[in-house]
Amino acid sequence: MSNPNVTFSKNHNADFYKTLQKRVREYFKENNITKFGNAGMVFKTVFMISLYLVPFILLNTVITSTLLSYLMWILMGLGMAGIGLSIMHDANHGAYSKNDGVNRWLGYVINGVGGSDVNWRIQHNVLHHTYTNVTGMDKDIDPGPLMRFTPHAKRFKFHRFQHMYAWFFYGLMTLSWCTAKDFIQAKEFQRDDLLKTQNTTYGKLLTNIIITKVLYFPIILGLPFMFSALPWYGTLIGFFVMHFIAGLILAAIFQPAHVVPTSTYPVPNDSGVVEADWAVNQLYNTANFAPKAALFSWYVGGLNFQVEHHLFPTISHVHYKKLSEIVKQTAHEYNLPYYSYKTFFGAIKEHTKMLKDLGTKDFAPAIH
Repeated sequence: MSNPNVTFSKNHNADFYKTLQKRVREYFKENNITKFGNAGMVFKTVFMISLYLVPFILLNTVITSTLLSYLMWILMGLGMAGIGLSIMHDANHGAYSKNDGVNRWLGYVINGVGGSDVNWRIQHNVLHHTYTNVTGMDKDIDPGPLMRFTPHAKRFKFHRFQHMYAWFFYGLMTLSWCTAKDFIQAKEFQRDDLLKTQNTTYGKLLTNIIITKVLYFPIILGLPFMFSALPWYGTLIGFFVMHFIAGLILAAIFQPAHVVPTSTYPVPNDSGVVEADWAVNQLYNTANFAPKAALFSWYVGGLNFQVEHHLFPTISHVHYKKLSEIVKQTAHEYNLPYYSYKTFFGAIKEHTKMLKDLGTKDFAPAIH
């Protein structure tokens, strides 16, 4: 259960974030640009939604080949992940546009791929971003007993294999959302009194989730059952493949940013205080990767720059690369870490190493 009274110390390196914020404001002012998305974001939005919708339309109309039908499901998986990483993510952070209505409607696209925008904002914006890697608060490091993402969780014997089996369960992530997890989370968030952060009630959220599922499954499965070239079981396989690809991509982008050997996993003291400044905690528990991979960064919505995203979640990802230079310089001036892996596969390797260590060892993380 989350503790709403957990706070961060204001006596540890608080000047770092004040200086950084000032420099970032100056960057936007000097370049006369907005912190929101640009024309490139509009193109990316059209591209990612098309990558999801066009294959679905083709699947149900002109394609008669079994092989091509499965290819359409694969492309939809890539589009689904792209929508989540590049469009929905910015929108639900209020970073896509200065127009709240645009952010709200584009944030709804997660519902169109089987999820819940309300649940996502609570887990991601409220809990994960506020309490990154904080024990008992960040749901992203509390997946249940099947996997151990923090050294403060109980270790079971089967965890010694988690660095191998985790990837399969990562692939089930969005499939879990669109079936059972949204309902489970709604109940948990009601219990923890978190629904008020989204100005909603349990009844309204549950109704929204039910309506979303009632619309989603008849369209995404019902239409291919009737019109695609695949038999019913082939459609189910394609649906599974789509979700597995999307889930695996999403996990592969988010997990190496936080569950890595450099993370410190802070624990609130008896008074509910985390002995770190909020921004400094982000630096110690977040890592970038592949900063020079432009095309990769474009597809993943700039989330290879997770440090910048966590420090400035309401700024569109199109600015992260430029901001990274400011953040890195300022962190070094204050003798604070700025973790960044040269390549994506390097980050995956470190994440896998951390999973193995967490599955085989009991150890105390570094304290900052």
